[in-house]
Amino acid sequence: MAAKGTTIKRILKEAAEITTNPTPDLHAAPLEENLFEWHFTVRGPPEPSPFAGGVYHGRIILPPAYPLRPPSFRFLTPSGRFEPNREICLSISGHHEETWQPAWGIRTALVAIRSFMDTDAGGQVGGMSAPDNVRKQLAEKSREYSCAGCGKGALAILEEQEKRCKELGIETTNEEENPLLGKIGLIEPKKEGATTEPSAATSTTPRTGEAVSSSSPSPPTVAAAQEVKPTPTTQQLQQPPTQSSPQTQTHSAIQTQQRQPPVQPPATTTTDAWIDKAIIGIVIALVLMILRRIA
Repeated sequence: MAAKGTTIKRILKEAAEITTNPTPDLHAAPLEENLFEWHFTVRGPPEPSPFAGGVYHGRIILPPAYPLRPPSFRFLTPSGRFEPNREICLSISGHHEETWQPAWGIRTALVAIRSFMDTDAGGQVGGMSAPDNVRKQLAEKSREYSCAGCGKGALAILEEQEKRCKELGIETTNEEENPLLGKIGLIEPKKEGATTEPSAATSTTPRTGEAVSSSSPSPPTVAAAQEVKPTPTTQQLQQPPTQSSPQTQTHSAIQTQQRQPPVQPPATTTTDAWIDKAIIGIVIALVLMILRRIA
């Protein structure tokens, strides 16, 4: 009971907010006999949209656990963009509860849906891709639509909204900020065997976002891990090194020494020759004196 009471309070709060803060481009309200069924009316996007001038009516079904679970939306007016009376598959609808956020509301969702009308349907559930000329014809015809469920005409509802906006001093800009821009979209149904994970042929790096064509990361090789040294140019090869190792210096010194001619002994001077002759003469004289004494 507490949960249901919270849901009803939330529904009544949203209904009061839309009534006290009207906008000329959309209106939504619950049925008198059922708070969980709402009817909405939105104006088509402005020129050059093919929906410009159109007035589109639809209904919203709120789940018992709203806002914890998302509502479902369907258009009752033919538009050439959404199939009439078929629930549309949106990221904010009951088809995809995983993307719904309880902080969003009915007004927020309707603003997003209106701005999303000009996008391509892409074959998604509830979407249509009628030519622009058909959409323009349906936009003109939509102004005549009257809902049997709520007993009101779509054009009359928005005319009343415009009147209330003027009374409250609200400018009729025909534009309203979309708080869900970039967060709403038609979701393409999954095909059998399809997966939402990135394919093995193309993955995305977490930091740079660049595509990498690889089935699995290969281990780094030794060559890749080593530092890459620059290749010396011809000019660098021709220039002698500024410094050399001790072994290279020793080897060069030995080669230089081997190439030098042997050192010649210095020439004998005249004084050195006279001294040698004197020494020889003295030795001979001593020998002769010894021989005489022996005899």
